[in-house]
Amino acid sequence: MRRKLFFVLTLFFFIAAGYFILAYKNAVSKPVIQNTLLLEIEKGDSFTKITRKLITQGATIDPLWFKVIAYGQNVMNKLKAGEYELTPNLSMPQILTMFAEGKSKKYSITFPEGWHFKEVLEELKNNSNIKKTLTSLALNEVPGLIGMAGTNPEGWIFPDTYYFEKNATDSSILQRAYHKMQSVLAEEWQNKAPNLPYKTPYEALIMASIVEKETGAPHERPMIAGVFTRRLEKGMLLQTDPTVIYGMGDQYKGNIRASDLTAPTPYNTYVIQGLPPTPIAMPGREAIRAALNPDKADKLYFVAKGDGSHQFSATVSEHNRAVNLFQKHKR
Repeated sequence: MRRKLFFVLTLFFFIAAGYFILAYKNAVSKPVIQNTLLLEIEKGDSFTKITRKLITQGATIDPLWFKVIAYGQNVMNKLKAGEYELTPNLSMPQILTMFAEGKSKKYSITFPEGWHFKEVLEELKNNSNIKKTLTSLALNEVPGLIGMAGTNPEGWIFPDTYYFEKNATDSSILQRAYHKMQSVLAEEWQNKAPNLPYKTPYEALIMASIVEKETGAPHERPMIAGVFTRRLEKGMLLQTDPTVIYGMGDQYKGNIRASDLTAPTPYNTYVIQGLPPTPIAMPGREAIRAALNPDKADKLYFVAKGDGSHQFSATVSEHNRAVNLFQKHKR
């Protein structure tokens, strides 16, 4: 009788074990996501709450097996907060791995070369995936919040695309962009040409911002920088329109009048000697490199040709002929 009972119990054990193994294999391999869904795990969410969120959004998850698999992967208490994009055919182990490794959905924001700091703030403000912490601050209060020296942030944000998780703060993104500009400027400063007419990286940043605004043609940047560095060396006025426009602020309506060229502002390089007091835009790496490695030609003037490029001249007479040709259309 005992042998028979032992046999029955053993048979039952193996049947149960086989059933468990088959059920486990099925639970591990079975896709549980039919349609792409976004799941946000908030800080403090329990495992049960995360499971409930998944089921509510349509995931065909068995709560018991989900917990068993989580214990088996040793991730029960290691699921990270964030927004996750779950695509069709993901299994429960794959979902748990995503949560444990923090592979949350990434968003992006782009600051183009040549933008002003106000435009950067507006872009941050308009991005619905970013948590706003700067909106109540005055412009000159922002630098202190992101660890920037001084009160004028113009030029110190590196133009690039930045990736972030949902609800990243605007200040954290600005900090990253500021530190990247510091890093790029330091790298390029180490490879600068000798005997430049500016002595600090900040002066180079100011020059780079002017170069950035003067031309959109990459090959012209060293040439533009060459013109302006030679003017500085000779004590000539820079006479660059983008600085005039920047100094005009909201008064600029799309055209520069003759009176604007003589109006005294700290940025009017038709009036002031040398560089303006701050950058006038965000320069990219190539503009910074050009400012620190200007060409060695003899050109002192340039005029827009109307196709996005410029005609460069070494003398006033050459320049006047170029102006007549390209601006006044005389031959």
